[in-house]
Amino acid sequence: MTYQGKWALVTGASAGLGATFAKSLAAKGANLVLTARRVDRLEALARELEGKHRISVKTIAADLAKPSAPADIAAVLHTSDIEIDILINNAGYGLPGGYTESDWTAHRDFLEVMVTSYAQLTRAFLPGMLKRGFGRIIQVSSVAGLVPGSAGHTMYGASKAFLVSFAQSLAAECDGKGVNVSALCPGFTYSEFHDANDTRGLVSQLPKYMFMQAEPVIEGALDAVERGHVVYVPGAWNKFTVWLMKALPRPWAAAMVKKQSQKFRQRNG
Repeated sequence: MTYQGKWALVTGASAGLGATFAKSLAAKGANLVLTARRVDRLEALARELEGKHRISVKTIAADLAKPSAPADIAAVLHTSDIEIDILINNAGYGLPGGYTESDWTAHRDFLEVMVTSYAQLTRAFLPGMLKRGFGRIIQVSSVAGLVPGSAGHTMYGASKAFLVSFAQSLAAECDGKGVNVSALCPGFTYSEFHDANDTRGLVSQLPKYMFMQAEPVIEGALDAVERGHVVYVPGAWNKFTVWLMKALPRPWAAAMVKKQSQKFRQRNG
């Protein structure tokens, strides 16, 4: 699998899965557009990948909580004559606590990043992919989007479920047109995600078999989108979890998630 000469846009590229996506794509020959809020990290990663892989890397500082950010990114790329062939919608975070523990501004910003920016960036670059007859789009969802919701992080699972359905519809619309769309649904993955959400202490109590390294998650996702695999769940434990939640009657699955969530929070509260 090579992306020589293609341009890939990775959001949330300064750390975690985004940075790992950038490194994997660079190793496959893709030129990169990296966007996140932390400019220093983006530029350091850009220098590393340009030197190691002899590719072109453009960095764009952007806060996707701002409604104008996706259009601003698209405008910069249009001015730079860069056409995006591969879109990795990865930016994201969690909002800990119950729904009423955060004000609406925090929830609104969350939806801008986790739902609206994904949809708007896809709308900006999908027409060009269809016109050229080539495109790859990965919407980074989560196992949380495939199982019943639990208390806390109230809209996280809902936003991830949206991305799964969004990817499925897009994949159906793009079938046979050279554009593959996939939803990546990882479970717990070693990254800075839990540090940013101030939940490292909680998740560190979980069994190690529930966690995956970032590299196999990303390699599997890129392979899946090439094969036209629309919903990709990496890892045996995650696959088992999703299978079990689907196999059980919905009320049973919801009750199991509720019970396990309560036990986990009581043990670590």
